[in-house]
Amino acid sequence: MLLLSQPPSRTEVVAPVVEASWLADLLAGDDASFPLPDGYDEQLRQIPFQAIIAAIEAGRPGVTASAEILLYRRWIGANAGSPHLFAAWFNLGASLGLSGDKGGALAAYGNARVLRPDFHPAAVNLGLGLEAAGQVEHALTTWGGAIQTDEARTALLNHRARLLEQNGRLDEAEAILRTSLLTDPAQPDVVQHWVHIRQKTCHWPVLQADMPGLPPDVLLRQAGPLGLLALTDDVDVQREVIAGWLARKIPAITAPLAPVAPYRHDRIRIGYLSSDFCRHAMSFLVAELFEHHDRSRFEIYGYCATLEDGSEIRRRVLAGFDHHRIIRGLSDEQAARIIRDDEIDILIDLNGLTAHTRLAVLKWRPAPIQATYLGFIGPLPMDEIDYLLCDDYVIPAHSAASYRPVPLSIAPIYQANDSKRTIGAPLPRAEAGLPEDAFVLCCFSNSYKITEAMFASWMAIMRGAASTVLWLSVDNRWAESSLHARAAQAGIAPERILFAGRTSPELYMSRLGAADLFLDTFPYNAGTVASDAIRMQLPLLTLAGASFASRMAGSMLHAIGAGQGIAASIDDYVETAITLATQPHAYADYKRLFTADAWKQTAGDIDRFTRAFELTMTRLVADRLAGA
Repeated sequence: MLLLSQPPSRTEVVAPVVEASWLADLLAGDDASFPLPDGYDEQLRQIPFQAIIAAIEAGRPGVTASAEILLYRRWIGANAGSPHLFAAWFNLGASLGLSGDKGGALAAYGNARVLRPDFHPAAVNLGLGLEAAGQVEHALTTWGGAIQTDEARTALLNHRARLLEQNGRLDEAEAILRTSLLTDPAQPDVVQHWVHIRQKTCHWPVLQADMPGLPPDVLLRQAGPLGLLALTDDVDVQREVIAGWLARKIPAITAPLAPVAPYRHDRIRIGYLSSDFCRHAMSFLVAELFEHHDRSRFEIYGYCATLEDGSEIRRRVLAGFDHHRIIRGLSDEQAARIIRDDEIDILIDLNGLTAHTRLAVLKWRPAPIQATYLGFIGPLPMDEIDYLLCDDYVIPAHSAASYRPVPLSIAPIYQANDSKRTIGAPLPRAEAGLPEDAFVLCCFSNSYKITEAMFASWMAIMRGAASTVLWLSVDNRWAESSLHARAAQAGIAPERILFAGRTSPELYMSRLGAADLFLDTFPYNAGTVASDAIRMQLPLLTLAGASFASRMAGSMLHAIGAGQGIAASIDDYVETAITLATQPHAYADYKRLFTADAWKQTAGDIDRFTRAFELTMTRLVADRLAGA
């Protein structure tokens, strides 16, 4: 919430000096019945609003919320004609909101707006309060109807767009963000959201948007970390853009909390930090890793910044730790000090730059050795992170120098997997709405990973293989509409493009078993979804590039001995897919590589993975203790 520390007016109010010692006494108390001197209302009329603010600030931190609210109310009552009355109502609203009186706060902000309709902070705070109360439409109307001075225009537009995006109204959000950027193109955070909405809705070309002051190269460099991975596989560009994002978003810390060397406990202490210990893809990958750690050599801690979702996977993940700490709601410093007090040797961040990241905790250096794993599949140039956990395929030796932090290979395949996950039978095609006699191409990756170039390659495959249908899973109707339109432009009949809605993890896995070939995205490959496809014995075709994100699926194909499914170019990708879709013998030969044992003995061998992972962790501690 905004709070005024100076009256929002260009007019200087000059008032006589008044004797009001009772004012300090009132602010020091906590009693609405404080005895006031005779004529106090006249004295309040003589005290300018600046003096009220100064008295409150001078009394902090001893000023109680109730005393502050009482003073604002009494000043308002005595100054009905003041030009600063709107500011008093505004500050009263902020104080009431902080004290928990949400209804009173909304009323106060409303009064401030009536008195000064062009005072946009009142509209902002009123809208935020309505949003918190679940009154989405009322909040949007408040922001949309506010008188928009030049100062207020972008702030109100951005709040409206944020709330629209959160409520799935992506087309409206994109249009409003565009208006905001036309007003002021120098808004990197707004660019990030705008570009990512265009990615999610397949509004192509994403970066050729005819935006004055925002040419494609600027849009690329302000796209934000996650969207960036789906726009380029140039690791140097990724590193530079993400370094700039980190510098803007995460404050510097002067003194690290932890010593340089690990602690000399009987067992190495590994801490895992995440806001995704819930029904999230990451938890489904790592649950069994936590369970399989060798407790004779390792003590495992979990630091959970996740909302309680009541899921079985959350229960299982937390049960997999020897100790777990709930840090949601704590400041970064508070969380870091808890980790430091636990004397963690190796702290592993599982978020990276994904939603609800707690990377700022690592800025405090609460552990001697710090690494990032799984959450963000790209460079993360933060000095306090020592290692990016990977394998030798996703980051080969010749490209390691482009990465920060230092790439560290942890196992033959970088991705942990859960061998206990319940897997159902493939879904019958009739139940999935698929034609029985078609060759089913599928991609169940998020729509923001589908690029214009990759979709064009899929259309080329379908033109070259007439028996194919393409089965996609997108989470918004604008992406569906865009993809159908692009398919029509490419000469593909609409009935050959099929969409599967979002569903349960169990049904999603069964759906994979109903397809014939998984077509991967580029430059942001499938990760968890690629592993799931291989587990369901679904052949996969990928295109490998230069970046970690563009080599994820290739890592898994390489591990199971299916390297012929890793294309080196778009042309190779299209040609291979057409061959597999039109030549049954070629397809049968390739599919034989995707047996249940192929997955179990590689990506699904959690025992082998855990032992290799632990060996790497042991070496890290030994090297650091030895001064390496």
